[in-house]
Amino acid sequence: MGPPRGSGTLPAAVATAGVAGVVAIIICIVRLRDPSAAFDFFLPAPAVCLDGSPPAYHLHRGSGAGARNWLLQFEGGGWCNDVRSCAERAGTRRGSTRFMAKVEFFTGILSNRAAMNPDFYNWNRVKLRYCDGGSFMGDSIYTNSSTVLYFSGQRIWDAIITDLLGKGLARAEKVLLSGCSAGGLATFFHCDSLKERLGGTVTVKCLSDAGFFLDLSDISGNNTIRQFFSSLVSLQGVHKNLNMDCLNSTDNAYLCFFPQFALPNIRTPFFILNSAYDVYQFHHILVPPSSDPRGHWSHCKSDPGACSTPQIATLQGLRSAMLSSLKQFESKPKAGMFINSCFAHCQSELQDTWFAPNSPLIDNKKIVEVVGDWYFERGAAMEIDCAYPCDSTCHNLIPFDQNGISGA
Repeated sequence: MGPPRGSGTLPAAVATAGVAGVVAIIICIVRLRDPSAAFDFFLPAPAVCLDGSPPAYHLHRGSGAGARNWLLQFEGGGWCNDVRSCAERAGTRRGSTRFMAKVEFFTGILSNRAAMNPDFYNWNRVKLRYCDGGSFMGDSIYTNSSTVLYFSGQRIWDAIITDLLGKGLARAEKVLLSGCSAGGLATFFHCDSLKERLGGTVTVKCLSDAGFFLDLSDISGNNTIRQFFSSLVSLQGVHKNLNMDCLNSTDNAYLCFFPQFALPNIRTPFFILNSAYDVYQFHHILVPPSSDPRGHWSHCKSDPGACSTPQIATLQGLRSAMLSSLKQFESKPKAGMFINSCFAHCQSELQDTWFAPNSPLIDNKKIVEVVGDWYFERGAAMEIDCAYPCDSTCHNLIPFDQNGISGA
């Protein structure tokens, strides 16, 4: 087997000027010919996407007081757990940089405008593109007569951090590692290791947005997500990179892929941003298509206002399960939490939910305020909303995508 296709180059991150308050970040796939170019980044060959193409990240440089602070954001986008789904994914932007858009618009927690992102706007902001299908955790190669799949999520993470160290991360004063969805899950796995790599003098904290995926049975009594994560961990060689303390506490390595089992072993200060009625978990864990073959939940999924009284009771069970799993976290030192009762999934990258005039509130505080108070230790940062439908500030963002777990 020859070297991975595209080895020897890393898509370079080139920042353009902000347009209408939104930063456009260009991603370049080929090596720049000008040896003096400032944004010519490289990764070693083993760190490749599912299809063997080079991985990528976008970088917008910080300035002023934020020039030595870094915000690293994992991109999300579901997972793949078998050869068929991973091979399909390898032919999309979720598994190959060949299909990724070259321009990324930074909004919400990645915005460069103080009015939109008051605490982090002038930091170095990096978006790690997601192309491994395993929350940046895999370390194996699958090959047969017709297919080669590279599960190199852990190597991608290691190589990008190594590359960024040479771009100024090694001199960082403050760092926030964050991510959304599958990227939010990745923050649980890589939080402590980032702190270890950067050393004791750097303030490192981590934030998971919509990444607290529950080990939960669906409405038919099957634990669909447990089966899915089990096959993912096995196929992608994830088990070798899971937290050793967690692994020593169970005979089932895949359980350590669930945040509720990984969380007790995380030592670095952590913030959990999640909806108690997370629409991804509602649609794909609590009520996956396989559990509702006759579509009794279709109207409820499209519009929470159309849910019947028994369906609302089931959804309240989802909220109860999440709050119960988070009890262990509330007493952790320097822990932060914003658990609202909106039907949403990922709220930090969207400007409307992160910081806007009509952003969701808990106790009259917006997400951006609670996250900032937690990171800079300005005040209380533990907010849990009342049960649906009490919160009138919710946007209730229901996605149109009704695909399965791997298509999220």
